[in-house]
Amino acid sequence: MLATAVPLVWKILVIFVAGCAAGISNGIAGGGTFISFPTLLALGIPTLTANMSSSVGILPSTFGGVRGFRRELRIHRHLLRELLPTCVLGSGVGTALLLVGSNHTFSIVVPWLIGMATVLFAVAPRVTRWLARKESTSHPSAVRRRSLFAGIFVASMYGGYFGAGLGIVLLAVMALTLPYDLNVLQGLRVALSLLINVVAGVVFVVRGHLALQAVLVLLVGALVGGWLGTLLIRRVSPTAVRAMVIIIGTVTTVKLAMSA
Repeated sequence: MLATAVPLVWKILVIFVAGCAAGISNGIAGGGTFISFPTLLALGIPTLTANMSSSVGILPSTFGGVRGFRRELRIHRHLLRELLPTCVLGSGVGTALLLVGSNHTFSIVVPWLIGMATVLFAVAPRVTRWLARKESTSHPSAVRRRSLFAGIFVASMYGGYFGAGLGIVLLAVMALTLPYDLNVLQGLRVALSLLINVVAGVVFVVRGHLALQAVLVLLVGALVGGWLGTLLIRRVSPTAVRAMVIIIGTVTTVKLAMSA
């Protein structure tokens, strides 16, 4: 078993590398927990503890993103303030479901959630154009606003329950409900992910079900990786970023479904 075969110094190195990779993934499109979570599992950490430790450990990966998208976030700070209560409530509900649920339910539900979010994000441009054509004959602004808040609540629940693919879920919701370009959506995604994960992290820390050594190493790695991911996302085209989001979502879905 990997947990017993690997010396301590190598375990720390493996966790650090996983934290960096998770941070880069989160900086680009989300899905970083899928990297850190199975790494902790492979090192012998129990499922529930690995999930909570991973969520807390890669939290710094979003700090660099918030700084990198500060212009977009400043422009849309009013929207962020409006979404704050929804994110807090949804994340709290999600963490409660995780703590009272079973591992079996956990393994079955997660791949479906990520898969559906990836499909939504892939078709979002066509759906958005279709909605735009309907604006002259209906009232989509009100419908989109209600859909945005409902979708963010569900995404926040998902983030509190299991962080892998949270960025993809948020992007899918916002791509379908907000008339902004991808850079703006990425900025909002980073800020909302940070808020959702902070709420979940506080609950997990209070509950105390954390592998502290792993969390500390992940914290450092995720901070480095998040900064690198933010640099990369500014240097690639929106089309390439969208493709990376879809690829990350597809790979995450397949891997989790195979391990369920």
